[in-house]
Amino acid sequence: MTFLDPRTLKHVINRMINIYSPSGKENDILDYLKGHLKRRGVKNVVSQDVDENRYNLIIPPESETIQLALIGHIDTVAAYDIEDYGFYEEGDRIYGLGAADMKSGCAAMLEAFLAFRAEQGNAIPVALCIVVGEEESGDGTKALINEYHFPWALIGEPTDLITCLSCYGYLEIQVAATGKRVHASVAGSRQNATETLLHTMLRVSHFLRESHPELIYNFRDLYSNPSGFSTPDRCEAWMDIHAPANAPLGEIVTAIEEVSLDLQAEKTMTEQHFHIETIDAGYRLPEKGAVVNSLKKAYKDLDITWETGDFHSHSDANQLWGAGIKPIVLGPGSLAEAHSTDESVSFSQVCRASELYLHMMQHFFK
Repeated sequence: MTFLDPRTLKHVINRMINIYSPSGKENDILDYLKGHLKRRGVKNVVSQDVDENRYNLIIPPESETIQLALIGHIDTVAAYDIEDYGFYEEGDRIYGLGAADMKSGCAAMLEAFLAFRAEQGNAIPVALCIVVGEEESGDGTKALINEYHFPWALIGEPTDLITCLSCYGYLEIQVAATGKRVHASVAGSRQNATETLLHTMLRVSHFLRESHPELIYNFRDLYSNPSGFSTPDRCEAWMDIHAPANAPLGEIVTAIEEVSLDLQAEKTMTEQHFHIETIDAGYRLPEKGAVVNSLKKAYKDLDITWETGDFHSHSDANQLWGAGIKPIVLGPGSLAEAHSTDESVSFSQVCRASELYLHMMQHFFK
């Protein structure tokens, strides 16, 4: 039986967290990982171009087709404090930007993959895929599925070690209002784009709370054109909606549009605009199949209670599902910690995640 080295795992997490890698600026951490893999004797690392400056790191099987892909993204959201985002420890907890989402998950997958490869040889039908861009456009995963196909994927997003066979669907909507720029001393609500947009946001919020309490919605990035001592002529905001796998996204979109049109019919002096930027369906996998059965055995090996759940966030899993791949989301940390100002993860849970990945592969490829 192969064993994992917690000291190596923590060292890799430390280095990864200390390398700033927001979406679009992942090259430094990719260079570190390439060097780390080279030092570990891995020669068949593929740098898959995503754009002219960025790439995914893929370690495919040397002679087999891919039956399972371990997938993790190494980009993060922008640092809340660019002077203070790095690695530090307090007891069992590891802090730093990306600790939960999802540099610890990537490190756990990396070490489990290398351990399994050392045990079984380079021809194992599993690929390790380190992708970029998940926090923004998902362009890393788009490039991955354009070139590679595999029936199963395991994604190390933070789930508190709960196996998520279901993933929420996602809507990203831009709502905007335009109006007339006039001197602030003669402004009125019928001319103010910002007030019109705020009214729309409140009406949509009330509609969703009353008609669709199962949805998780969030308004963000409220912005108006700089106007000085006058009314802004444009104001916009973005809205995220996460919906259970069986939610009728088409009906929800249509209903929100109707709310916006009803407000437009009130004939304010401003115009409203409604644009769907992203719509990704959710999914639910049955609790069966080769990878699921292997995971159940891995949980039993490690004396961890088997538990399934829903992954509430939009992720690369949605794209993979749309490409005909069965994605399972399972990793250390929690979504409540992700993107927060004091993001953290339990290191003992990271170690358990790595052990789960390793035992799952050992059962899957017996």
